[in-house]
Amino acid sequence: MKLLRGLSFLFVLACSTVQAQQFGLSFSYFIPKNGYFSTPISPFSIRGLGFDINRFLAIETGGSLYRMSGLGVKDLPFETKDAIVGPNFTVLVPVELVIQLKGSRVEFDVKGGAFGFYGFSQKINYGNLDRAIRKDMNWQVVNSDFTFKNKPGWGYHAGAELTVYVTQTVGVSLETNYLMGQSKFPMTGSFTGGNTSLETRQVSYNDAKIDLTGLEFSIGLIFDSGQGKAGPPKKKRRRR
Repeated sequence: MKLLRGLSFLFVLACSTVQAQQFGLSFSYFIPKNGYFSTPISPFSIRGLGFDINRFLAIETGGSLYRMSGLGVKDLPFETKDAIVGPNFTVLVPVELVIQLKGSRVEFDVKGGAFGFYGFSQKINYGNLDRAIRKDMNWQVVNSDFTFKNKPGWGYHAGAELTVYVTQTVGVSLETNYLMGQSKFPMTGSFTGGNTSLETRQVSYNDAKIDLTGLEFSIGLIFDSGQGKAGPPKKKRRRR
């Protein structure tokens, strides 16, 4: 489980560099391309762990555990806009460079970087898969059976965050990120179907990939211990 060891390393590294006494609570959601609206598993989501390089630049990481309702699979020999895998649990860990624009009560961050992810308890949505094969083959009936290899994936993301501090220690945060990621998901199996008569075909979709592309957005509260400082704090630690 190299990915799990990597996630643990990122959390330990980030926590060791965070110095500000700050945390937050927020609601975060993910709208995937060719998939279903998904929500995080609270409280297993922390973002904004990291350190400032200078007043305007910071490095941040974190992690989220999502309950993905359904995700698309691309590079199949047929087209479909329906979710082919899911529901599952997906761990997502970003590492990002943040450009910080700070005012006395307002902070606007522009961020971008890379992320890794891995889906647990992966399963195929056979209803949508059979429907896509049936349309591609122009058959009336299809029943498929596949095995797959579930692998970790990665991608890029970019977004922005606006934080408005209503007091010196409490702020309201709005954040949006666009994610573009994929993981290899080779599928091997067969499907049986036809119109007036039935036939069985053995197939391999070795180029299939889970498509983790979509929009992530959140709204939340950020709390800071203050430590005698006015205005927005420099470090962030948010739980979603």
